[in-house]
Amino acid sequence: MNFFDRLHDRIRTVDSVVSVGLDPDPSRIPEHLREYDLPRWAFNRRIIDATHEHAAVYKPNAAFYEDPDGWAALEETIAYAHGKDVPVLLDAKRADIGNTTRQYAQLLERADAITVNPYMGRDSLQPFLADEEAGVFVLCRTSNPGGADIQDLELETGEPVYERVAALADLWNENDNVGLVVGATQPEELEDLREQVPDLPFLVPGIGAQGGDAEAAVEYGLADGVGLVNSSRGIIFAGENSEAQSASNSRAAEPRDDDGEEFARASGQAAKRLKKRLNQYRD
Repeated sequence: MNFFDRLHDRIRTVDSVVSVGLDPDPSRIPEHLREYDLPRWAFNRRIIDATHEHAAVYKPNAAFYEDPDGWAALEETIAYAHGKDVPVLLDAKRADIGNTTRQYAQLLERADAITVNPYMGRDSLQPFLADEEAGVFVLCRTSNPGGADIQDLELETGEPVYERVAALADLWNENDNVGLVVGATQPEELEDLREQVPDLPFLVPGIGAQGGDAEAAVEYGLADGVGLVNSSRGIIFAGENSEAQSASNSRAAEPRDDDGEEFARASGQAAKRLKKRLNQYRD
């Protein structure tokens, strides 16, 4: 089974298309976890325990792990997620040429799927595309404001760059292992891209803190029921808002018996709410 077959089964098992982004910003990890040897792993383990029943996939962003302790935390996180039967999509946005990209592709020995950058063309992605069991999500239309600087440029054919990227990704999908990263902040572009590439699953970021369109993300992000809608900060740091509100409401109240794990419980509740919100738009 390739990645998208496994993802299809996972989506059916948990009735969810939620991708939980594991981006453990060290400055936002709860104080009581910072004494651990690997605070990011300690944080992620608790998030996984609280959210795995609602997660179709976990999506750690490599930027939060690129130091020796970080890579160790990432390896522990991936192994633990697999122990919960949840696939892992590494948000690494890698690509290069020759030996370099072959080295990058070795990341797929640990993760089940990866995001890649198509700017250097097909040969920079070939080692990823050649892995028939792995998923390869090609950056296509991102949700950040500066994405328009290049992605919206019009080619001689009249099409914008991001539409050409989608067309190329469709051609590169020889092993049925290619998807697209398409932000949720421009619903009309999601719709247009779905018409252009009806068979490619989308990874749709931008639903949480960026305020993307949940209905459009589901309606146009899924291909035959397979696709992912990601939230990172909106899930893993959901406890920050609840803790602030609780502190505001209970200054004169009796002290609470708090085991320090409220952040994890809040993340589980946030993942459950997002699953319910997205499922109302699924067939």
